[in-house]
Amino acid sequence: MFDSLVSTADAHPESPFRLIKPQNNRPVVLPPNTTEPAFQAALEDLRGEIGAEWVKVNDIDLVDGDYHAVPLSHDSYHILEQDDLVPSAVCWPENTEGVSRVVKWANKHSVPIWPISIGRNLGYGGSAPRVRGSVIVDLGRRMNRVLDVSEKNATCLIEPGVQYLSLYEHLQKTGLGDRLWIDVPDLPGGSVMGNALDRGVGYTPHGGIRPFMATFPKEEDLATAVDALRPLMLQKVIGNVPCLRLGLQDATMYHKKTEFPLRERGLVDRKKSQKIIDNLGTGAWVFYAALYGPDEITQPKFDLIKKSLSVVPGAKFYERKDVSPESYLHDYAKFTAGIPTWRELDRMEYIPNASHLFFAPISAIDGEDAVRQAKMCRERMEEYGFDYLGTFFIGHREMHHVISFMYDKTDLDMKRRALACIRALIDDAAMIGVGEYRTHLALQDQVAGTYNWNDNAVMRLNEKLKDAMDPNGILQPGRSGIWPKVYRGQGWELRGEEKVSDPKKREMDVL
Repeated sequence: MFDSLVSTADAHPESPFRLIKPQNNRPVVLPPNTTEPAFQAALEDLRGEIGAEWVKVNDIDLVDGDYHAVPLSHDSYHILEQDDLVPSAVCWPENTEGVSRVVKWANKHSVPIWPISIGRNLGYGGSAPRVRGSVIVDLGRRMNRVLDVSEKNATCLIEPGVQYLSLYEHLQKTGLGDRLWIDVPDLPGGSVMGNALDRGVGYTPHGGIRPFMATFPKEEDLATAVDALRPLMLQKVIGNVPCLRLGLQDATMYHKKTEFPLRERGLVDRKKSQKIIDNLGTGAWVFYAALYGPDEITQPKFDLIKKSLSVVPGAKFYERKDVSPESYLHDYAKFTAGIPTWRELDRMEYIPNASHLFFAPISAIDGEDAVRQAKMCRERMEEYGFDYLGTFFIGHREMHHVISFMYDKTDLDMKRRALACIRALIDDAAMIGVGEYRTHLALQDQVAGTYNWNDNAVMRLNEKLKDAMDPNGILQPGRSGIWPKVYRGQGWELRGEEKVSDPKKREMDVL
């Protein structure tokens, strides 16, 4: 295990970082408006509340780790400087009473705290706090039990540290795995509770399963495909949360960028992308979905879907029996049946030292709207030197258009361009009346600022609620762009030009 400041789940045996023990060579970043003696006294008080062994200062060298060994010391997919969004310390309460003690301690000493479940919110900030020097409250390492599973109600009572994988394994061990499914997302290492609180989604309802995929040969087919899908979703013909992936995004599951047939670096334009897709035998857009129920129900639905989507010339349809063992469809079939899989990690081989940042606007299930967004994102990303890697996750009345920025976190210029590009896209989207449903910590102020109707009525309400419920401003200040009164207007907001998050550090850099 690599130090105690690793994610709730101990480092996976396959992780090359599991035996690394960072050295204690870095000065501790203090909470705002706190002196070293006052902070040490506060930590001693906290050790008395929850036990000395469950409080650690964050003075280790910053090692980024990987998905299986996520550090609690910083954002491992850092888009600002690596040492910017860092906590001063981490604590691990054992139960709800311990959590209550931590909150009372934070109020007593005016120390900001940042609760996490596991810390795998990668691409959105990971385990990092928005306010530099906050204390991480890891709710998952010691609070990781499945407390109850009701077969009758198909519900479970769990603690924050329960991962999708551990919940799945619990159902298998207790003999409930053939009667109850879990709703897994792309990767199973995250917290069930954390994903729900961040408005994440999985893929499944429950019942029998018939996964399939459809391919569309041209990128220009996007509008026709989306318009054909809209009535199928409104009428609930398709039983899960399907996704429509750009063919190049799908290709990242199979090859590193340098292993594509072209063996070229730089941007993958449409011509190159088409050659890659032709080599893989997929499509410019690839649609994944699943039907649930017995054959008597799924076959007529599948026939209707094929008829509806065949308005796209050259559309092809595949079930598991039709594809090679390497096809992503087999992995899609697993997690649409509630079975965890690690396949999505293959995308991290696309470029060296890969990190990713997500831009996640909402789209109507409308062909014109989808094309407008895809065009906007592609043009802006290519301007800044990035491949457009987009997926539409399709609900009944809206789509999550999730675009992955893949960047080399050791390349400072690439990081700078990624941050500048996504900031430009947030403004682009706002200009056409589109907002994001989720974003990175460093971007939350800007995104919150786009929801500004009626003289920022929503934000004024949020601030009023925040000040009433958290008068000392200790609980996740700045989360979702909502700042408590003790921080508000003090320079903590990041609107676009700032290079560091701490206003005092920003002033010192200027001097």
